[in-house]
Amino acid sequence: MTTPTAAKKDIQKLQRAIVDALEDVKAQDIVVFDTEHLSPLFERVVVASGTSNRQTKALAASVRDAVRDAGFAKPRVEGEANGEWIIVDCGQAVVHIMQPSYRQYYHLEELWGDKPVRLKLGAAKPIVLPKAAATPAKPAAKVSTSLKRSNAAKKGVQEAFPSKAELKKRTAAKAPTAKSASARKPAAQPASASKAVAKPAAKKAVASKVAAKKTPAKKATSRKA
Repeated sequence: MTTPTAAKKDIQKLQRAIVDALEDVKAQDIVVFDTEHLSPLFERVVVASGTSNRQTKALAASVRDAVRDAGFAKPRVEGEANGEWIIVDCGQAVVHIMQPSYRQYYHLEELWGDKPVRLKLGAAKPIVLPKAAATPAKPAAKVSTSLKRSNAAKKGVQEAFPSKAELKKRTAAKAPTAKSASARKPAAQPASASKAVAKPAAKKAVASKVAAKKTPAKKATSRKA
């Protein structure tokens, strides 16, 4: 059994869904009336205007979908063929969507408008943001392993494609230094040493010539016959 408080909440929820649906499609002159004391069949009458057949049909479709999404039974729609006056029967509430000429002619406010319901129009709708998916934390062992792999890969790339500074360092390491080159070369003999070696040889040659001059040549002795 539904309590009066629950029934009141249901009708408030229903009329809020209807008004929001009408505002979504830019309905004009939206009014809500309490008709509980006038008819046992429904408790609310909602009247709104649409400027064309296309808009009135869109308004009716918006109300039908919004009421169903709010958890109520699917409404019954009448007059949708011509779109001049469409009635959406939502059970506890009846919605009249009319073009301005029909609304002025029938003037439903005189019939049902004894108790207008004060309803805040243009209410800001709550924005529901999607929840961010939580990123699972990696285990410490996996993190360290991936870090090692990334460092090793980085090192391999640096070795395969060295920078200019690295190439200079490698070239400088391979090139022999001035000190090592001088150590490998034999020490150049001083000019005085070469002269000292040459002088004894010259003296020896001169002495041999002098000796040859002093030694008289042996005369050949003729043999007597």
